[in-house]
Amino acid sequence: MKTLEQIYSDLVTQGKLSHDPAQEAVLPEFDRIRAALNAPVPKRSWFKKPKIEPVKGLYLWGGVGRGKSMLMDLFVDHLDVPARRVHFHAFMQEIHAGMHAARQDGVEDALAPVAAKVAEDVRLLAFDEMQITDITDAMIVGRLFEMLFDAGVTVVTTSNRVPDDLYKNGLNRQLFLPFIDILKDQMVVWEMVSPTDYRQNRLSGKQVYFVQARGEASAQMRQIFEDLSGGNARPLMLTVKGREVEIPAYRNGVGRASFFDLCGKMLGPADYLAIAEALKVLVLEDIPNLSRNNFNEAKRFVTLIDALYEAKVRLICSAAAQPEMLYLEGEGTFEFERTASRLREMQDADWGRDSGQ
Repeated sequence: MKTLEQIYSDLVTQGKLSHDPAQEAVLPEFDRIRAALNAPVPKRSWFKKPKIEPVKGLYLWGGVGRGKSMLMDLFVDHLDVPARRVHFHAFMQEIHAGMHAARQDGVEDALAPVAAKVAEDVRLLAFDEMQITDITDAMIVGRLFEMLFDAGVTVVTTSNRVPDDLYKNGLNRQLFLPFIDILKDQMVVWEMVSPTDYRQNRLSGKQVYFVQARGEASAQMRQIFEDLSGGNARPLMLTVKGREVEIPAYRNGVGRASFFDLCGKMLGPADYLAIAEALKVLVLEDIPNLSRNNFNEAKRFVTLIDALYEAKVRLICSAAAQPEMLYLEGEGTFEFERTASRLREMQDADWGRDSGQ
C-alpha cells in the first residue's frame, strides 16, 4: 500500500499538484494516523465489547489557501476504516438536533446517546474549519469530544486558528478552556506555514465581477466554484440565534448562492456575520439593479457586503451592472456609494491576501 507521501509525490510528478514543502512536511502525520487506524482491532469477547484506544489525531492550522483541505481530502480518500468528513458547523448542528430529539424522548443526559451513535458509525471524524463562535456549542463541545475519544474515535481537523484562540473572548470562556486541553492531549497540533496562497493564486489575474444578463454568467460561476471548492458541494446550514441560515452550496470554505438566497430573505446583521465567519470565498450570482422597488433587499445586500469586506472574504459575483451603476435612484443611493467602492476594492487581485483568517 502506497503511503500518502508517495501518493502526493505521484500527483506532483503528474502535474496535478505543485510541490509545497509545508504540505509535504505534514504528510508523515497523516500516514501515522492512517497506519494506526488500519491496525487490527481487538476481537469482541462474549462478555463485552473491547475498548478501542483512540489514535492520536491531528489539529492542522494555518492561513487561508495553504492546502489544508486538499490534504484532508487526500487523507480521507485513502482510508480503509469508516470515516466522515464534515464541516464543523454542520456537525455541531446535527449534535444539537440529536440532543433535542433525545430530550423529547425523556433522556436525562441527552448528549450521551448522540455521542454513542457517532462513535458507533465512525472510527475517524475529519472536520473542515474548526471554529467555535456559539456559546451553545462552547458549553457542550468538551463533554462531547471526551465521550468520542473515550469511545475510540480519532479526530483530524483543519482550522485557521491555533487551539488557544478558539472561542476567543467568548461568553463564559473559562468553562470552555478544558476543551482546549483535551484537544492538545488527544491531537498533534501542527502549524502549516507556507508562503503560497493557492486559492488566491487561482484567482490571480482572473475576472471576479461579471456584468451580464440574469443567468448568462451561470456556467462561468459554476466553473469557478468547482475549481475553488473541488466539487461535490452540499448545502451548509448555519444556526444563528435559534434559526437556520442556508448557504445552498458549500465545500472547503467556498460557498455559492444567489442574490435572492442571501438578500431576498429576511436575514439580518447577525446572519451575515455568521456567513462571513463560515466562508473564505463567496460566489454570489444574479445581483439585480437596485432601487426603491427592492429597497429592503438592497439594504440587506449592503449589510452582506460590509460583513464580507470586514472578514476579508473573497467575492466572485455576477451582476446586472457595474458597482457604481447598480443603485441609481431611490432612497439609499448616497449610502450605496460606500458599498460600490468596496465592491471595486474587492475586485483587486491582491485583496484579502494574508488577512490572517
